[in-house]
Amino acid sequence: MAEVVLALGSNLLDREKNLKTAIEFLSRLPNTTVEGVSSIYATKPFLVPDEQNDYLNCCAKIKTGLSAETLLGCCLGIESAMGRIRTYKNAARIIDIDLLLYEGVTINMDHLVLPHPRIKERAFVMLPLSDLYPTKIAVGFDFTEEFKKVGTSGVLFYSANL
Repeated sequence: MAEVVLALGSNLLDREKNLKTAIEFLSRLPNTTVEGVSSIYATKPFLVPDEQNDYLNCCAKIKTGLSAETLLGCCLGIESAMGRIRTYKNAARIIDIDLLLYEGVTINMDHLVLPHPRIKERAFVMLPLSDLYPTKIAVGFDFTEEFKKVGTSGVLFYSANL
């Protein structure tokens, strides 16, 4: 079983419920258990071409026997089952599930890059990630310096419990 870290976000409809539902779907995947979920944080959308609601974001730590590519397919399936429609880049979304880190795996393909290439740039990922990994080392990925650099400006605590 590999340790995997996922980032989840939602800015449509009942955002908190969407995060809970996605975590529930993840817990039902074969050979997969949810080991932990961070607090929830609110952030303003950025790099979007239209007016959008604030996002709620969290990270989840799972253990899985699924391969990285199979897990990606499952996450895309969960997004689809929950009603996500990809109309344009950075469109508002019911749910977004990104694979951040997968223990022992480095991939650089068109459809999947691990570790996720933008972890170090996103406070809305690094703050919940630090909830799950207070030492700032997640699945062999040391984000101590990046966490200091990115800061937490614009990322607001929303809820401790999912």
